[in-house]
Amino acid sequence: MPASAVTLTVPGPHGDRSVRISSPTREIWPEAGITKLELAEYLMAVGEAFVAANGDRPISLQRFPAGVEGEQFYSKNPPKGAPDWVRAVPVTYPSGRSHPQLVIDEPAAAVWAAQMNTVVFHPWASRAGSSDFPDQLRIDLDPQPGTGFAEAVEPAFTLREILDEAGLTAFVKTSGNRGIHVFAPIEPQHEFLDVRHAVIAAARELERRMPEQVTTAWWKEERGERLFVDFNQANRDRTMAGAYSPRALPWASVSCPLEWSELASADPRELTIRTVPDRLAERGDPWAAMHDHPGRIDVLLDWWQRDLADGLGELPFPPDFPKMPGEPTRVQPSRAKQRD
Repeated sequence: MPASAVTLTVPGPHGDRSVRISSPTREIWPEAGITKLELAEYLMAVGEAFVAANGDRPISLQRFPAGVEGEQFYSKNPPKGAPDWVRAVPVTYPSGRSHPQLVIDEPAAAVWAAQMNTVVFHPWASRAGSSDFPDQLRIDLDPQPGTGFAEAVEPAFTLREILDEAGLTAFVKTSGNRGIHVFAPIEPQHEFLDVRHAVIAAARELERRMPEQVTTAWWKEERGERLFVDFNQANRDRTMAGAYSPRALPWASVSCPLEWSELASADPRELTIRTVPDRLAERGDPWAAMHDHPGRIDVLLDWWQRDLADGLGELPFPPDFPKMPGEPTRVQPSRAKQRD
């Protein structure tokens, strides 16, 4: 008879924690045959790098009670029954509401989240103690239909050059699917709206240099087969899968940090729960020194002001956000023409 539960001993900064994993043989990724216990063991194996990348941040848990082929939901409030050593901090959302959100401070907290059927971890761009002020500038290069990971590689390198010109050091990871995430550490001195504007300034510069390959068009009907620079991922309460987070894809891929020298030859489908621990043990964490020398977004904000003076204004916000100052109409262009 299969074991109904196992208890893992998870080392951490405060000593060993005992974390119970119920239904350890239940398959979370049926196609790959990866179980709940394997997920928990993966998070133990990458625990130090996982916490370095995602810890001390408000985090949302994307949970799959019946595995990645079943229903899912997000937990922002700490789930009931959270151990007393799992922390939460109050955060403010675009609506103005505020409530506690989970924080992961040690590998055992990530393993406990796996016990709660968490597959994808979505950390904020800001720290728990200063959640209104991001310390990461994040840019999501999102392939559109007809494009894929290969088409995102060259724009990622060009974006790296742009950020370098702005005084920022870029780090890269796979999204775990077709996209590429480019991060830059920044001093936490600006609110989310300013950081969004810095991202838009960088995105527009990338679009100028690669107009046939890259677009900032919010409406899908205007993008074509170009890479979309998803500037809205820079908004408050907008997150992407964290570094070393598993993804809810059949092959159990991981959003994996890379050295820039690896990017052109990387295959995201090969970076999985089963391969990343050995890779990390052999090569180390490419993001280990990310926050040693944070930069400033002043140059990008100057570019934003320059573009405003040239008539390039605010871009649309997500539909659940309140109407923002200077924002264009939230009407799909084809529908706007029909109204005319």
